[in-house]
Amino acid sequence: MLDPTISDVFSLDGPLAAYSPGYRVRPAQIELAQAVSDTIAEGGTLVAEAGTGTGKTWAYLVPALLSGGKVLVSTGTRTLQDQLFSRDLPGVRDALAMPAVISLLKGRGNYVCHYHLEKQQNDDRGLKSRAEVHQLRYIQQFAKISKTGDRADLPTVPEDAEIWQRVTSTRENCLGQDCPNVRDCFVLKARRQAQEADVVVINHALFMADLVLRDAGVTDLLPAVDTVIFDEAHQLPDTATRFLGTSVSTHQLLDLSKQIEVAGLAHAREMTNWTVQSRRLELLTKELRLSCASLEKMPGKRVTFEAFPEPQAFDAARQALQVALDEIGKMLLTVEEKHPDLQAAARTCLALGNSLAQWGQPARGSKLSGSIDRQIVRWVELGLHHVRMHAAPLSVAQAFSQYRQAGQAWIFTSATLSVHQDFSHFTARLGLEDAQTLRMESPFDYQNQALLFVPKNLPEPQSADFLPAFVDTLMPLIQASGAGALVLCTTLRAVERVAGLLAEAYDRAGLSWPIMRQGNGTRRDLLERFRTLPHAVLVGSASFWEGIDIPGDRLTLVAIDKLPFAPPDDPVLEARIRICRENGGNPFMEYQLPEAAIALKQGAGRLIRTETDWGVLMVGDTRLVDKPYGKQLWRGLPPFARTRSLEEAVDFYRNRLAEQRNLE
Repeated sequence: MLDPTISDVFSLDGPLAAYSPGYRVRPAQIELAQAVSDTIAEGGTLVAEAGTGTGKTWAYLVPALLSGGKVLVSTGTRTLQDQLFSRDLPGVRDALAMPAVISLLKGRGNYVCHYHLEKQQNDDRGLKSRAEVHQLRYIQQFAKISKTGDRADLPTVPEDAEIWQRVTSTRENCLGQDCPNVRDCFVLKARRQAQEADVVVINHALFMADLVLRDAGVTDLLPAVDTVIFDEAHQLPDTATRFLGTSVSTHQLLDLSKQIEVAGLAHAREMTNWTVQSRRLELLTKELRLSCASLEKMPGKRVTFEAFPEPQAFDAARQALQVALDEIGKMLLTVEEKHPDLQAAARTCLALGNSLAQWGQPARGSKLSGSIDRQIVRWVELGLHHVRMHAAPLSVAQAFSQYRQAGQAWIFTSATLSVHQDFSHFTARLGLEDAQTLRMESPFDYQNQALLFVPKNLPEPQSADFLPAFVDTLMPLIQASGAGALVLCTTLRAVERVAGLLAEAYDRAGLSWPIMRQGNGTRRDLLERFRTLPHAVLVGSASFWEGIDIPGDRLTLVAIDKLPFAPPDDPVLEARIRICRENGGNPFMEYQLPEAAIALKQGAGRLIRTETDWGVLMVGDTRLVDKPYGKQLWRGLPPFARTRSLEEAVDFYRNRLAEQRNLE
């Protein structure tokens, strides 16, 4: 039976309807809100898939605010985090006329650090271009007037600008209470506000960082709460894998060598020749980079620890670096009380040395080095100017589920958590097997609003002819649509190729419509241009498969090149496949297919965002229809009308546009 409080709030006579013009009662939204309310009251666990249009944000915010307890809302992206804090939460709070205090908390790298900003101002040698000179000036002015110090509030400096790394702090180089600017610290202000707030909005990365720090005995990052709500919860397993692992890069080591020299010469010159120590670390870092030269010929320029070709030079270079970090770190510890910069350098030295030591254990050739019992995969990546060493757990289920505090309610929600109505893939990855599950269908009329088009005669996805044929088939749809198109590719290489092929096709057809691609501008800039330019095409990969909300006639075509199976050379996936197979399982059906199903559903979800949206979803990969497993994939999509005929897809646009003209 429905809680009368929940049903009243969501009724046509309720506060939400009075607050929101055009409000409609959605039975699925009320059912979800009731389930969230019950879970909060019981201190239970709910995993809820809410199809697009359910209204899941209000469905969890209303019972969260009505509960009267302290609530943490964690999101997958900073975009949704900002939207919740600035729009959704204040709106629901005002509608309910509740005095709830709301705060926004991000990782420390999002906040200007007064101390490091001042250091950068006094050392303009660190500025790499005239653009950075202007960016630094903007940040200086911003730090003087901003109440939050959140770099997202300074649009004149792109969020991905490199200078942010030098005017923000890390856990290792933060001076803490020893900082001369501690009273003005934006990070501490944000954390104090979070401690005092009723609802705190964070992101998954910060939640996982807190988990890692609590494991190390640090408990002052996030406040204690009664309820944790994870929106965009489908991202949690990968975020947890990343944060529960370790990573060391040659970039970090070279930055540390400079930090050691500057701090040592300024504050402990008599201790040792810090220039020599800095050069020692720099030289050993370069030797590590040289020892990885053989990775140039490896697929993806990466290799697992066990498969490293001719590993002796690499092992020796890694060991020498570890010894140097340990020795320099101990020297810094003896003088750290002289200045906070020495303390920060010592902390960074020991942290990186620790990571290198963990990366080398167990040693190569030992019985444990390839053991599945350890459930850790280690790999090395070679970049253009750097080497990065990773170690990641193959399962995060135990660590994640054990983090939960007694009596705390956990709610997980997203539009994509189940695979063909089965939640077990998601719940098993996070150790949530005892969770209550709930699935809410989208209220949209997909049969009439949208068409799934899988061409009949495209080449196999592995064929060199595939992408040209994909673009040739796509062109008539772009021309017929009369609006914007989002082309989602499974690799960055395909993004570049598809954008190039489209440009050539436009030239042949005499078209001058805008073509944008990932890499030519920030994600935010590209999306803003796409929203404003007529008949634009945006080609993207990875992050463009989700979190994009472009309702209306600006987007009436979403095209996906291939089924989004994870690349087989991904080290974590490779290890999971091996272990699954060694345990007698079927890795394709148990892991690869469910992951692809969730990713495909995310990409398809970009097309229909409101009740009046319409359009075509084109999937160029004929395996969706031709392979037996394809049925599991398309059955997991919304119930689109379906066709394999290009002519029928083009007619869909003609008929829709004719209907619109008649209505006008």
